[in-house]
Amino acid sequence: MQVLKFGGTSVGQPERMHAITRLITRNDQPKIVVLSALSGTTNTLVQMGEALSAGKKQEAQSLIDGLDQHYQAFIEELLSTQAKKDEARSMIKEHFEFLNITLRISFNEALYRDILAQGELMSTKLFTLNLQEQGVKVCLLPALEFMRTNEDHEPDLAFIENKISALLAQHAGDKLFVTQGFICKNYKGEIDNLQRGGSDYTASLIGAAVRADDIQIWTDIDGMHNNDPRVVDKTFPISELSFDEAAELAYFGAKILHPASIWPAQKYGITVRLLNTMQPESAGTVISQASINADVKALAAKEGITAIKVKSSRMLLAYGFLRKIFEIFEKYRTPIDMITTSEVAVSVTIDDDSHIDQILRELKPYGQVDVDADQTIICVVGNFVAEQKGVVNKIFDALLEIPVRMISYGGSRHNISLLIDSKNKVKALEKLNEHLFKAD
Repeated sequence: MQVLKFGGTSVGQPERMHAITRLITRNDQPKIVVLSALSGTTNTLVQMGEALSAGKKQEAQSLIDGLDQHYQAFIEELLSTQAKKDEARSMIKEHFEFLNITLRISFNEALYRDILAQGELMSTKLFTLNLQEQGVKVCLLPALEFMRTNEDHEPDLAFIENKISALLAQHAGDKLFVTQGFICKNYKGEIDNLQRGGSDYTASLIGAAVRADDIQIWTDIDGMHNNDPRVVDKTFPISELSFDEAAELAYFGAKILHPASIWPAQKYGITVRLLNTMQPESAGTVISQASINADVKALAAKEGITAIKVKSSRMLLAYGFLRKIFEIFEKYRTPIDMITTSEVAVSVTIDDDSHIDQILRELKPYGQVDVDADQTIICVVGNFVAEQKGVVNKIFDALLEIPVRMISYGGSRHNISLLIDSKNKVKALEKLNEHLFKAD
């Protein structure tokens, strides 16, 4: 069994859906196809929810009407027969009736999550109708029947495995399945989601649950690049990465892959392939257990970082001081990205500042607290990069003219992280690209 995930841009136009159909029917190997919403749909649904939350029902109505028109035009171009067009329009009508009903009822968080789920529900149904019209036997697996999160908002892998195995057993002999990415139910039975980019996560969880031969993440670029191609020239795709290297890059800003999507595949040693729907013949990036060679593989940048320093010569060396500091962040469910310590201070970084005021208030009794907002973490990733001769020298040579606020070195054998002001991000990535990859 293979698991293939296609993102919003890969299904965003009728001709792209047709191309995917050709791609997944090249052979008869059993497949589960995971789809995102059509490109732009989730953004519109987010805007609609925000309008409803603010009581702007006329604005929400306008967004619904515009989205409806988009889907009507999409159906007309996607399908050829009148029978399938009618079936698609009837299906779409039900979803937009629900969206219109939301204008007349009280808005709450559960309703908002239900609104966001409509994109994946519609895209998978449209794609299934497209396959059926072309004579392809396909089974639609409702993700809401098997994808669930627990009380900690983490995927319940045992539940997912049991439920999807039972569903597949009901369709013994079938070889092609389509399901929704991103959406799930929570432990209360309410519709929920795996957050933005969660379709990658869905694919990896399904791959782990069915012990897939491989998991293929299809996007609009040819694999993971050694640097951000949106801001740096002369980047190139990386042919092979280890799970640890890919996890570091995803977490620290590589947009091609959801940060949480590595661990389910890594748990069962399932190869992940990052491939390009626009160039399906390209090799892309293969992610596996193997550590290919001791070399710097790539750079990634994570913006929106806040650095917090607590300085206290009186308390830092006291027993339990660091525990008390970390408990404050735990209390407000705020993860820490980087940490450095000295004899008189501890510095940490966070990417979620929603509770920053409460955190700072509770930190102040422990010492002087300084805050630097609008920071960026630059992550240098590879296999044993910290132990390679000359790597650290190259990094610091590249950043001679750029102030570095923090350095995390030695916490991972695959990562050297540096904190800089976000205004220097592009220059830092360019300079590191020149020094580490010998760009001409």
